[in-house]
Amino acid sequence: MTTLTPIDELFVHQIPQTLSEVAVSNPYWRESYFFEMHRPEADGDLVFMTMARYPASGVVDSLQMGRVGGERILGRLERSFGDDPHGSHVDGAYVEVVEPFETIRLWADPAVASIGIDVTFRARTAPYALRRGTLRAGSDVVWDQSHVLQSGVYEGTYTVEGKAFEIDGWTGQRDHSWGIRDHGRCPLWMWLQIQLEDGFLGVWHWELSNGARVYTDGCWAGTDRSDPVPVVDFRHDLSWTSDSGEPVAYGRNGEEVAGLSGRCYFTLEDGRTLTVDAEGTFDRPYEPFHRGGLSQMRVSTSDARSGSGIYEITGARHHRYFPETLVERPLPR
Repeated sequence: MTTLTPIDELFVHQIPQTLSEVAVSNPYWRESYFFEMHRPEADGDLVFMTMARYPASGVVDSLQMGRVGGERILGRLERSFGDDPHGSHVDGAYVEVVEPFETIRLWADPAVASIGIDVTFRARTAPYALRRGTLRAGSDVVWDQSHVLQSGVYEGTYTVEGKAFEIDGWTGQRDHSWGIRDHGRCPLWMWLQIQLEDGFLGVWHWELSNGARVYTDGCWAGTDRSDPVPVVDFRHDLSWTSDSGEPVAYGRNGEEVAGLSGRCYFTLEDGRTLTVDAEGTFDRPYEPFHRGGLSQMRVSTSDARSGSGIYEITGARHHRYFPETLVERPLPR
């Protein structure tokens, strides 16, 4: 029997199915919120929180992760759909959209979450909707997803082992994405979010194992709330680095990686070009679930601006970033 929820009463349907179903049944279909928050100087603690729903398994989960006091932390809370498959909450955590694309409340109970969170996100730019991207490995769908980016300012507190710390004007990004994401079979996925005083520069970029480009989209979005300007070309020249700051191979599981550094090149739809130099620390690896992870970066631009950012680089068997990693299932070619 078809399951109905209160949202099915609204004028929101896009396909001839109820909202508890999705257009393509796939174990890797999910819809998620992703929030990252860090100090403007990109030095010290950083915190991430997610909330995601998985229709195939009927589960909602939330991750609280980051690096606090030099310690890498990762925790997960979950619930079954029950009669509320669309609620952005689990026992011990929730995400509340107070005003769409403006204000969002994040909360995780310090009594049960690895990182307690009591934070409000306030937008500082307009949101940007990336075009839908698709990637296959033979007949298998590896990626088929839509994605929204937006920069904001965070205020509140985070708590670890009973000690509370203040978040006062931290900057960062928030995402909302939905679709199929078989993460472990994407040879290279880059998500770069660069925070400058007058706006943010973001890109989402995929490649095959040999470096051939599959997808690039992103934008420049100003704090004046003007319409974001799309990124139309992107090139990267980044290296994993060791504790001493020297280039190092990722290896099987990133055992020697302590940081990331290098240069990226952006071209905008209006003809502007920007070169961004960055260096930082590999603060939140995705090991052992996926290769790569999240790095907190200090950036400088070719037009003499400086700022901070989060660089997410992950993948499998990519010729440059992950040449030695092992993958059990076929990759896209």
